[in-house]
Amino acid sequence: MNILIIGDIVGKPGRQVLRNCLNQIKNECSIDFIVANGENLAGGVGIQPESFQELLSMGINVVTSGNHIWAKKEVKEVLGKDPRLLRPHNYPSGNLGTGFGIYSCKNIPIAVINLMGRVFMYPIDCPFKTADSILQEIENKAKIIIVDMHAEATSEKRALAWYLDGRVSSVTGTHTHIMTADEEILPRGTAYLTDIGMTGCTNSVIGVKKEMVIQRFLTAAPTRFEGAEEPPYVFQAVTISINEETGKSFRIERIRRTIF
Repeated sequence: MNILIIGDIVGKPGRQVLRNCLNQIKNECSIDFIVANGENLAGGVGIQPESFQELLSMGINVVTSGNHIWAKKEVKEVLGKDPRLLRPHNYPSGNLGTGFGIYSCKNIPIAVINLMGRVFMYPIDCPFKTADSILQEIENKAKIIIVDMHAEATSEKRALAWYLDGRVSSVTGTHTHIMTADEEILPRGTAYLTDIGMTGCTNSVIGVKKEMVIQRFLTAAPTRFEGAEEPPYVFQAVTISINEETGKSFRIERIRRTIF
């Protein structure tokens, strides 16, 4: 089973990049199933029903998210109603939606889990214990298990990967919008990458107009951020090949393509 996991898709440029290159990448890499982080779909912050449906129309199977999941009130029209949209499951109970689901691909069940870190982020429930709870709930229901760990700290992402090694097929990070180069298969068969990066405008600071971010650093004063839109654009993702019988990963490769 070949899984494609796409880094944070940022605004209109990110969606445009997908339209331009996703089918080609699917064919080149023989992709069976696609997971994408979409928490920055709508204008760079949040998800709206239209942008979510746009991803589904391109063939993306599951959309994960993170700390910006609540940024657009319109997300309530989809979250908790369409199982293909996930929010970090370790948000306190009582929130809309869920952070995991089991999906079918070629009659093979695939579980996708969405978690969020706590270091330098919101003080929500423990992602490690939440992962334990989810794995107990889905035990014997899926051997292929994909984890999106939306987190700031490298150490927290890597610690979770070691904690889950052999119990899930992959742990890949999102949130920083910067692709790391530390992909590996851990000893018990879990594929790992600290951060997949982003899909959007590379002529920016993590998807935001660079002048606005520079001004924030120069003055330390509040600055309203706007998404960058000028090319070039970048597509960043990772492909993971997984044994369908064991759920163990045997290959992980980064993809980075610049589109002018």
